Amino acid sequence: MFAILSKEFNSYLNSLIGYIVIGVFLVATGLFMWVFPDSSVLDYGYADLQSVFGLAPWLFLFLIPAITMRTFAEERKGGTMELLLTKPVSDAQLLLGKYFACLLLALFALLPTLLYYVSVYQLGDPVGNIDSAAVAGSYLGLVFLAAVFVAMGVFASSLTENQIVAFILAVFLCYMVYTGFDLLASIDAWGTASYYIAQLGISYHYSSISKGLIDSRDVLYFLSVITVMLLATKLVLESRKW
Repeated sequence: MFAILSKEFNSYLNSLIGYIVIGVFLVATGLFMWVFPDSSVLDYGYADLQSVFGLAPWLFLFLIPAITMRTFAEERKGGTMELLLTKPVSDAQLLLGKYFACLLLALFALLPTLLYYVSVYQLGDPVGNIDSAAVAGSYLGLVFLAAVFVAMGVFASSLTENQIVAFILAVFLCYMVYTGFDLLASIDAWGTASYYIAQLGISYHYSSISKGLIDSRDVLYFLSVITVMLLATKLVLESRKW
Protein backbone atom coordinates (compact mmCIF):
# COMPACT_ATOMS: atom_id res chain seq x y z
CA MET A 1 0.00 0.00 0.00
CA PHE A 2 2.80 2.42 0.89
CA ALA A 3 4.57 1.66 -2.39
CA ILE A 4 1.39 2.55 -4.30
CA LEU A 5 0.88 5.66 -2.16
CA SER A 6 4.46 6.80 -2.85
CA LYS A 7 4.15 6.12 -6.58
CA GLU A 8 0.82 7.94 -6.88
CA PHE A 9 1.91 10.92 -4.81
CA ASN A 10 5.15 11.31 -6.74
CA SER A 11 3.24 11.10 -10.02
CA TYR A 12 1.16 14.11 -8.93
CA LEU A 13 4.27 16.07 -7.99
CA ASN A 14 5.97 15.12 -11.26
CA SER A 15 3.06 16.50 -13.27
CA LEU A 16 1.38 19.89 -13.42
CA ILE A 17 -1.86 18.77 -11.78
CA GLY A 18 -0.49 18.79 -8.23
CA TYR A 19 1.01 22.27 -8.54
CA ILE A 20 -2.03 23.64 -10.35
CA VAL A 21 -4.39 22.40 -7.63
CA ILE A 22 -2.24 23.79 -4.82
CA GLY A 23 -1.62 27.05 -6.70
CA VAL A 24 -5.28 27.67 -7.54
CA PHE A 25 -6.34 26.92 -3.97
CA LEU A 26 -3.76 29.28 -2.43
CA VAL A 27 -4.32 32.09 -4.93
CA ALA A 28 -8.10 31.97 -4.51
CA THR A 29 -8.03 31.84 -0.71
CA GLY A 30 -5.33 34.54 -0.61
CA LEU A 31 -7.37 36.90 -2.78
CA PHE A 32 -10.50 36.46 -0.69
CA MET A 33 -8.53 36.67 2.55
CA TRP A 34 -6.42 39.75 1.85
CA VAL A 35 -7.40 41.51 -1.39
CA PHE A 36 -11.12 41.51 -2.21
CA PRO A 37 -12.72 44.29 -0.09
CA ASP A 38 -15.96 42.41 0.63
CA SER A 39 -14.12 39.55 2.34
CA SER A 40 -10.67 40.96 3.21
CA VAL A 41 -9.79 40.54 6.86
CA LEU A 42 -8.00 43.90 6.70
CA ASP A 43 -11.23 45.70 5.78
CA TYR A 44 -13.56 43.43 7.74
CA GLY A 45 -11.98 44.40 11.05
CA TYR A 46 -12.40 41.06 12.82
CA ALA A 47 -9.56 38.65 13.51
CA ASP A 48 -10.87 35.44 12.00
CA LEU A 49 -10.39 33.19 8.98
CA GLN A 50 -14.02 32.72 8.03
CA SER A 51 -13.43 33.97 4.49
CA VAL A 52 -11.01 31.06 3.99
CA PHE A 53 -13.14 28.41 5.69
CA GLY A 54 -16.25 29.57 3.87
CA LEU A 55 -14.57 29.43 0.45
CA ALA A 56 -12.44 26.29 0.91
CA PRO A 57 -15.31 23.74 0.64
CA TRP A 58 -16.38 25.20 -2.71
CA LEU A 59 -12.81 25.13 -4.00
CA PHE A 60 -12.43 21.53 -2.81
CA LEU A 61 -15.67 20.73 -4.62
CA PHE A 62 -13.85 21.19 -7.94
CA LEU A 63 -10.17 20.77 -7.13
CA ILE A 64 -10.40 17.40 -5.37
CA PRO A 65 -12.32 15.75 -8.26
CA ALA A 66 -9.55 17.10 -10.52
CA ILE A 67 -7.06 15.20 -8.37
CA THR A 68 -9.02 11.96 -8.11
CA MET A 69 -10.37 11.70 -11.67
CA ARG A 70 -7.26 9.89 -12.88
CA THR A 71 -6.89 7.36 -10.06
CA PHE A 72 -8.66 4.42 -11.71
CA ALA A 73 -9.96 5.96 -14.96
CA GLU A 74 -6.42 6.45 -16.27
CA GLU A 75 -5.48 2.88 -15.35
CA ARG A 76 -8.53 1.52 -17.20
CA LYS A 77 -8.01 3.64 -20.30
CA GLY A 78 -4.29 2.88 -20.47
CA GLY A 79 -4.88 -0.85 -20.09
CA THR A 80 -2.69 -1.04 -17.00
CA MET A 81 -5.54 -1.86 -14.63
CA GLU A 82 -5.40 -5.58 -15.37
CA LEU A 83 -1.62 -5.58 -15.01
CA LEU A 84 -1.87 -3.74 -11.70
CA LEU A 85 -4.46 -6.19 -10.37
CA THR A 86 -2.16 -9.15 -11.11
CA LYS A 87 0.46 -7.80 -8.74
CA PRO A 88 0.72 -9.30 -5.22
CA VAL A 89 -1.45 -6.57 -3.74
CA SER A 90 -5.03 -6.81 -2.52
CA ASP A 91 -7.85 -4.62 -3.78
CA ALA A 92 -7.99 -2.91 -0.38
CA GLN A 93 -4.28 -2.08 -0.46
CA LEU A 94 -4.56 -0.75 -4.01
CA LEU A 95 -7.58 1.36 -3.08
CA LEU A 96 -6.12 2.75 0.14
CA GLY A 97 -2.79 3.53 -1.51
CA LYS A 98 -4.47 5.65 -4.17
CA TYR A 99 -6.92 7.16 -1.66
CA PHE A 100 -4.26 8.35 0.79
CA ALA A 101 -2.07 9.70 -2.03
CA CYS A 102 -4.92 11.95 -3.21
CA LEU A 103 -5.79 12.94 0.36
CA LEU A 104 -2.17 13.80 1.11
CA LEU A 105 -2.02 16.13 -1.87
CA ALA A 106 -5.24 17.85 -0.76
CA LEU A 107 -3.83 18.33 2.74
CA PHE A 108 -0.61 19.74 1.28
CA ALA A 109 -2.72 22.53 -0.21
CA LEU A 110 -3.99 23.37 3.27
CA LEU A 111 -0.59 23.58 4.96
CA PRO A 112 0.47 27.02 3.61
CA THR A 113 -2.79 28.54 4.87
CA LEU A 114 -1.43 28.17 8.39
CA LEU A 115 0.52 31.34 7.57
CA TYR A 116 -2.85 33.12 7.40
CA TYR A 117 -3.53 32.09 10.99
CA VAL A 118 -0.11 33.32 12.13
CA SER A 119 -0.62 36.62 10.29
CA VAL A 120 -4.08 37.24 11.74
CA TYR A 121 -2.80 36.20 15.18
CA GLN A 122 -0.12 38.91 14.97
CA LEU A 123 -2.49 41.50 13.47
CA GLY A 124 -5.04 41.08 16.25
CA ASP A 125 -5.53 43.89 18.76
CA PRO A 126 -4.25 42.85 21.19
CA VAL A 127 -1.90 40.28 19.63
CA GLY A 128 -3.47 36.82 19.78
CA ASN A 129 -7.04 38.15 19.76
CA ILE A 130 -8.39 35.27 17.66
CA ASP A 131 -10.60 32.31 18.49
CA SER A 132 -7.97 29.58 18.12
CA ALA A 133 -10.43 26.81 19.09
CA ALA A 134 -12.75 27.77 16.23
CA VAL A 135 -9.80 27.89 13.83
CA ALA A 136 -8.63 24.44 14.94
CA GLY A 137 -12.17 23.09 14.57
CA SER A 138 -12.46 24.60 11.11
CA TYR A 139 -9.17 23.03 10.02
CA LEU A 140 -10.31 19.68 11.38
CA GLY A 141 -13.57 20.11 9.48
CA LEU A 142 -11.64 20.82 6.27
CA VAL A 143 -9.53 17.69 6.79
CA PHE A 144 -12.66 15.57 7.17
CA LEU A 145 -14.28 17.34 4.23
CA ALA A 146 -11.26 16.65 2.03
CA ALA A 147 -11.26 13.02 3.13
CA VAL A 148 -14.93 12.61 2.19
CA PHE A 149 -14.53 14.36 -1.17
CA VAL A 150 -11.48 12.24 -2.01
CA ALA A 151 -13.42 9.05 -1.19
CA MET A 152 -16.25 10.18 -3.48
CA GLY A 153 -13.83 11.16 -6.23
CA VAL A 154 -12.04 7.81 -6.12
CA PHE A 155 -15.40 6.05 -6.27
CA ALA A 156 -16.42 8.09 -9.33
CA SER A 157 -13.10 7.31 -11.02
CA SER A 158 -13.60 3.58 -10.47
CA LEU A 159 -16.86 3.67 -12.46
CA THR A 160 -15.45 4.82 -15.81
CA GLU A 161 -12.35 4.95 -17.96
CA ASN A 162 -13.01 8.55 -19.04
CA GLN A 163 -11.38 11.11 -16.75
CA ILE A 164 -13.77 13.91 -17.74
CA VAL A 165 -16.77 11.74 -16.93
CA ALA A 166 -15.12 10.79 -13.62
CA PHE A 167 -14.59 14.50 -12.85
CA ILE A 168 -18.21 15.42 -13.60
CA LEU A 169 -19.56 12.49 -11.59
CA ALA A 170 -17.34 13.38 -8.63
CA VAL A 171 -18.35 17.06 -8.68
CA PHE A 172 -22.04 16.13 -8.87
CA LEU A 173 -21.74 13.58 -6.06
CA CYS A 174 -19.76 15.92 -3.80
CA TYR A 175 -22.17 18.80 -4.43
CA MET A 176 -25.26 16.73 -3.73
CA VAL A 177 -23.91 15.30 -0.48
CA TYR A 178 -22.42 18.63 0.63
CA THR A 179 -25.39 20.94 0.04
CA GLY A 180 -28.06 18.88 -1.70
CA PHE A 181 -29.66 17.72 1.55
CA ASP A 182 -29.85 21.33 2.77
CA LEU A 183 -31.72 22.30 -0.40
CA LEU A 184 -34.00 19.29 0.01
CA ALA A 185 -34.67 20.15 3.65
CA SER A 186 -35.64 23.71 2.69
CA ILE A 187 -38.77 22.39 0.96
CA ASP A 188 -41.78 23.12 3.17
CA ALA A 189 -43.38 19.76 2.47
CA TRP A 190 -41.19 17.89 4.97
CA GLY A 191 -42.31 19.64 8.14
CA THR A 192 -40.31 18.64 11.21
CA ALA A 193 -38.52 15.93 9.18
CA SER A 194 -36.53 18.66 7.39
CA TYR A 195 -34.24 18.94 10.43
CA TYR A 196 -33.22 15.29 10.12
CA ILE A 197 -32.85 15.53 6.34
CA ALA A 198 -30.42 18.43 6.78
CA GLN A 199 -28.33 16.27 9.12
CA LEU A 200 -27.69 13.83 6.27
CA GLY A 201 -25.63 16.47 4.44
CA ILE A 202 -21.99 17.34 4.96
CA SER A 203 -22.68 21.07 5.28
CA TYR A 204 -24.58 20.61 8.55
CA HIS A 205 -21.74 18.70 10.22
CA TYR A 206 -19.00 20.86 8.72
CA SER A 207 -20.68 24.00 10.10
CA SER A 208 -21.05 22.32 13.47
CA ILE A 209 -17.44 21.23 13.79
CA SER A 210 -16.16 24.59 12.48
CA LYS A 211 -17.46 26.27 15.65
CA GLY A 212 -14.66 24.62 17.59
CA LEU A 213 -16.88 22.08 19.34
CA ILE A 214 -15.72 18.59 18.41
CA ASP A 215 -18.84 16.45 18.64
CA SER A 216 -18.41 12.68 18.34
CA ARG A 217 -21.57 12.57 16.19
CA ASP A 218 -19.96 14.82 13.58
CA VAL A 219 -16.75 12.79 13.57
CA LEU A 220 -18.72 9.55 13.30
CA TYR A 221 -20.70 10.98 10.38
CA PHE A 222 -17.58 11.83 8.39
CA LEU A 223 -15.94 8.49 9.12
CA SER A 224 -19.13 6.66 8.14
CA VAL A 225 -19.41 8.44 4.78
CA ILE A 226 -15.73 7.77 4.04
CA THR A 227 -16.13 4.09 4.92
CA VAL A 228 -19.26 3.68 2.80
CA MET A 229 -17.64 5.30 -0.25
CA LEU A 230 -14.45 3.24 0.07
CA LEU A 231 -16.44 0.03 0.46
CA ALA A 232 -18.47 0.96 -2.62
CA THR A 233 -15.25 1.51 -4.57
CA LYS A 234 -13.89 -1.83 -3.38
CA LEU A 235 -17.11 -3.47 -4.54
CA VAL A 236 -16.67 -1.93 -8.00
CA LEU A 237 -13.10 -3.24 -8.19
CA GLU A 238 -14.20 -6.71 -7.13
CA SER A 239 -16.96 -6.77 -9.76
CA ARG A 240 -14.37 -7.96 -12.31
CA LYS A 241 -14.46 -11.36 -10.57
CA TRP A 242 -18.19 -11.82 -11.05
